[in-house]
Amino acid sequence: MLIAAAVYVMVVALLWLNQERIVFQPPSVSGLEVERVGGERVRHVPYRADDGTELFGFVVGEPDRAEQLLIAFHGNADLARLLIPWAQTVSRVAKVAVVLPELRGYDGLAGRPTYTDAARDAVAARDFVRNELSVSDNRVAYFGHSLGSAIAVELAGESLPTALLLQSPFSSARAMARRMAVPGLSIFWPVVSRVHYDTESRVRALSVPVSVAHGLRDMIVPAKMGKSVYEAAAVKGQLLLVPSAGHNDIAERAPTEYWNWFRAALDLGRRSSGQDARRES
Repeated sequence: MLIAAAVYVMVVALLWLNQERIVFQPPSVSGLEVERVGGERVRHVPYRADDGTELFGFVVGEPDRAEQLLIAFHGNADLARLLIPWAQTVSRVAKVAVVLPELRGYDGLAGRPTYTDAARDAVAARDFVRNELSVSDNRVAYFGHSLGSAIAVELAGESLPTALLLQSPFSSARAMARRMAVPGLSIFWPVVSRVHYDTESRVRALSVPVSVAHGLRDMIVPAKMGKSVYEAAAVKGQLLLVPSAGHNDIAERAPTEYWNWFRAALDLGRRSSGQDARRES
């Protein structure tokens, strides 16, 4: 019993020490196709977080001409630059400009990503859009994939977008911890966790349309989590469930349905922000 207890304590301690390395997993940048950042419709843009950390992102499309701008946050083992082809399709199909922010510790940026600093970096991207691109708040929507969906929702609590588009979102960090099959971890979660993502709870307090797309064969984030996030939303947008899709291939498995979902979700945001503007006037 003593040995089992000691092993259990050691496992929990290791999870406590390494939890942010589990949540944030920057991929190696060696061998990346740098030419992907080229092209007249893609700009590499530098900016800083409020603690002075140097960051960058990519602007796809033309913010001055687009009716809306989408800030899109990638998942834990992804990179902003690898979303450029996707963002170019978004810009073309949905008629929006897209900003792809990068997090510290990713793609050669200094620092190590943490829960607190990821939120700080998201705010820096939002400030860049507002102050440097001069895009008004009633033209900005947020997108997030997987971990990025949690970052997008937390940012929405600080700076409300016109709409939230969440792809393969998890309901909470605590719920994901349950999937690690460590007995009692969920009970001790408030004590041991430094990662406080709770998307399901936060969308209940947001007065913007929340749209969710999820693959029913997702083995990383179960589709039931995406459904629970959608059901919890105070303002429900569009729900897309793709039977043949996993965690990363919704657009490939059901392109027509995916892009219809995308346009409809953004349109809801446009209508919502327009109604708000008329009420204010």
